[in-house]
Amino acid sequence: MNYYSLNKKAPHASFKEAVVKGLAPDKGLYFPKTITRLEDSVFENIEHLTREEIALKAIEQFVSPEIPLENLKAIIKETIAFDFPVVEFNDQISTLELFHGPTMAFKDVGARFMARCLSHFNQGKTEEITVLVATSGDTGGAVAHGFLGVKGVKVVILYPKGRVSVVQEKQLTTLGQNITALEVNGVFDDCQDMVKRAFLDEELTSKIQLTSANSINVARWLPQMFYFFFAYQELKKKHGKIVFSVPSGNFGNICAGMIAKKLGLPIHHFIAANNENNVITKFLKTKQYSPETTVATISNAMDVSNPSNFARIQELHDQDFKSLQKDLSSFSYTDQQTEDAITEIKTKYNYIADPHGAIGYLACKDYLKDDEKVHCVFLETAHPTKFLPTVERVLNVKLALPEQIKQVMNKKKISMEIKDYKEFKEYLLNR
Repeated sequence: MNYYSLNKKAPHASFKEAVVKGLAPDKGLYFPKTITRLEDSVFENIEHLTREEIALKAIEQFVSPEIPLENLKAIIKETIAFDFPVVEFNDQISTLELFHGPTMAFKDVGARFMARCLSHFNQGKTEEITVLVATSGDTGGAVAHGFLGVKGVKVVILYPKGRVSVVQEKQLTTLGQNITALEVNGVFDDCQDMVKRAFLDEELTSKIQLTSANSINVARWLPQMFYFFFAYQELKKKHGKIVFSVPSGNFGNICAGMIAKKLGLPIHHFIAANNENNVITKFLKTKQYSPETTVATISNAMDVSNPSNFARIQELHDQDFKSLQKDLSSFSYTDQQTEDAITEIKTKYNYIADPHGAIGYLACKDYLKDDEKVHCVFLETAHPTKFLPTVERVLNVKLALPEQIKQVMNKKKISMEIKDYKEFKEYLLNR
């Protein structure tokens, strides 16, 4: 498989080159040159396949032949070594739980897959690779855990000071070893801009081998399609048209779902569920793409005003606005609406949702007003205890901490504060 830059001004890259570089030399995101639809028999007989077999069929064309089949099978087995249950609320709404991995967030899948791919490519190499990642919350912890102790790889995580939850911060600042956390005096988009700028800084790249573990990296982004397949496998016999409501920040998750649909997975429609950072909701109504100042919300992992992966979504739809509108709807919600939804879900279904999942639930309800003949699945992207102060306050309950969370809460936070790109660059050159 070859990958091209969406800016169309860089040479094509192999999967290995795309993973190691992260971002193309012309600042563009890498995108697969071809996407070959899977045989109909895969979907007709999907209930008879194991999850490892499904994941292999989904990802193989994107990484072959650079990762041998047996190695790829081992990577997949380790990547998805936890559950992805679907919880049905009623005939119209379900939730897909993506928080059963080591850091209790959906990003465990992409982070584990990428870490193992990079480790495979780095075998026998003496040159150290520095992985840069900007996080609005869960990416940092997932990447930190996924890459912890990987030989020859150093990880540097940038996160916005005071804008991630206490649990999220603990997960990315307490591991040590080859993981370093940098607190940025700004918002997520500032962190993301620093990472992108670093890749284009020739003084840096001439001295340090850099790659990214954000969803701009193909190895972080593509495996997120696995759980759309898993949900379809579970719901196929019960429901006809399936719609996925995806809490959306940097849009890597929903974009991976659209790749799954391109492979032939029978997904009827997608919903981008936004908080008040709703540039895409507005775009689908006005055709005007206008990033705005990022707003801090209780669903902080979605506090993104200029989502990188939307460029890939547009490419998937051949830059055709009508094609995109046919495939994607979007709704946005305030913090108060989010809190009300958390209460409603608990009252009606005795289920505790995190703020991001609650927004996905609201988008399901709004979509179903116009199309009642579908089954809408919202992604529950993180465990509610990762947002303990909000959930406990809204529901007036005390939640027990899962073991994965307990393990980090009493550890000492170790981070370094930076205020701009100059300090970030100095750190990378002098560490």
